[in-house]
Amino acid sequence: MTELASSPSIPRPASLTWNLAKPLRANLGRYILLAIAISYGVLILGLPLAVVLLEAFKKGLGSYREALLARDALGAMSLSLLVAFLVVPLNTVFGLAAAWLLGKFRFRGRNLLITLIDLPLAVSPVVAGLMFVLLYGAQSPLGPWLAAHDLKIIFALPGIWLSSLFVTLPYVARELLPLLESQGTELEEAAALLGASGWQNFWHISLPRMKWALLHGIILCNARVLGEFGAVSVVSGHIRGKTNTLPLHIEILYNEYQFTAAFAAASVLAFLALITLVFKRVAQKHHTQAASLSA
Repeated sequence: MTELASSPSIPRPASLTWNLAKPLRANLGRYILLAIAISYGVLILGLPLAVVLLEAFKKGLGSYREALLARDALGAMSLSLLVAFLVVPLNTVFGLAAAWLLGKFRFRGRNLLITLIDLPLAVSPVVAGLMFVLLYGAQSPLGPWLAAHDLKIIFALPGIWLSSLFVTLPYVARELLPLLESQGTELEEAAALLGASGWQNFWHISLPRMKWALLHGIILCNARVLGEFGAVSVVSGHIRGKTNTLPLHIEILYNEYQFTAAFAAASVLAFLALITLVFKRVAQKHHTQAASLSA
């Protein structure tokens, strides 16, 4: 027993030590990256959101309610919802049709059409608004004809609708196109061989397979419409109670040093953004599951 107790310990092999240290280093790197991501999210997203909510409720719930129930605030929120109601369905129909055409068929000019759909993503929203002013403004070639027929586009609802329609045009199409390209056309071709018409093929085969991606694109399009500032700011004219959307209303209140009212209105957009993120996450989860099942 004495000899066993006094015998030197068996040295651990170097390979075993390396195998134990490797997971520790991997976990440490993972924790560092996680800490960086959380810190960045808190700094960029969490703190600004907290400041908005604190400033909105700084003077109490009564002031907050009064700011949101003001006539101009209600008008701005109503206009934002109206624009979203006019824009999102049109871009949904266009995006659905364009993505199905581009994803299921090959034809001459396909790459050009994809480039045109992506164009609003590359053009600054301010430049987009300026394009509509140059096209439909009083000094444009169409200006005298529009004035003669009492048609007002710039500094009116049609200009806000057109500019919002332009900047949000790619969202649904770009969300659907990669999915449709990855799915291929085997099921549609089999259904066509069995006698299914084009509409039957679309409604019963193509549409059910892309419903979650479609919902994801609609959510992103709606969020962009409600938060659009640049293009709408150029074409709206900032007319109180008439052409001010909610982002423009917030800017006017802030410039007039009505900080509580401005942050109260901003909190509405913040709440809408949080709700959008929840719906986006749910749609993205189902979209990923559907894509893995189809693969």
